[in-house]
Amino acid sequence: MARWNQSRSAPVAATPRSRSRNVAVLPADLLESELFGHARGAFTGATTDKQGLFETADGGTLFLDEIAEMPSALQAKLLRAVQDGEVRRVGDTRSFGVDVRLLCATHRDLEAQVERGLFREDLYYRLRVLVLRVPPLRERREDILPLARLLLASERRPGKGFSPAAEKLLLGHDWPGNVRELGNAVKHGAALARGGLVEPEHLPEGLGSPPRRTAVARELRPLAEVERDHVRRVLEMCGGNQVEAARVLQIGRSTLWRMLRSERV
Repeated sequence: MARWNQSRSAPVAATPRSRSRNVAVLPADLLESELFGHARGAFTGATTDKQGLFETADGGTLFLDEIAEMPSALQAKLLRAVQDGEVRRVGDTRSFGVDVRLLCATHRDLEAQVERGLFREDLYYRLRVLVLRVPPLRERREDILPLARLLLASERRPGKGFSPAAEKLLLGHDWPGNVRELGNAVKHGAALARGGLVEPEHLPEGLGSPPRRTAVARELRPLAEVERDHVRRVLEMCGGNQVEAARVLQIGRSTLWRMLRSERV
């Protein structure tokens, strides 16, 4: 019996039975093999059978970061794995059971992604067992200085601390990059500070400046990206039938074929 949970937290500490993968860093074909494994001869270069992360995490935990970036075709395969507790290697005809605790994280609003047709609704509700929302750093300013001090201590530079002016600068920044951005700022300050304290001039330039883009602007996307996502959604809803998808999109089948061939979709 497989165990599945969903979380928006950071990955758990690695153990012999825990595995993790950032979904956004691999193309769809490689990601499928990475997650589910492949059989010998499944594609060019597949000279041996390969276990996927689900298989190697059997009896433990699999953490999938940036789950919202998973391509729609793989979302369908992940849904089947979640529902049935079974996976199938690429190029194989046999399925086998796995007992995996699944943790997922994303910086996006998954409910909004579902409403926009960019994430499967059925998969969303399968994953949404236990949700842990970690607010952005700008909404928990009481954590900024303790985190900054901890990060500075990890640089192993004896005697280093933050001056009151530097602390004020850290507290006044909105940190759109959250803890990663804070960590880089601390590294920058630790590298430049020669005395016992990190001063404002040691921190990255523009740290106290207003953010360049508003929250609304961050939601704006290029037309080509919107078009690609919509066509993908229509293809998925049509079961991959290009004739039906072209009819729904009110474009010629040859136009849709050229879009697919040119990798615009």
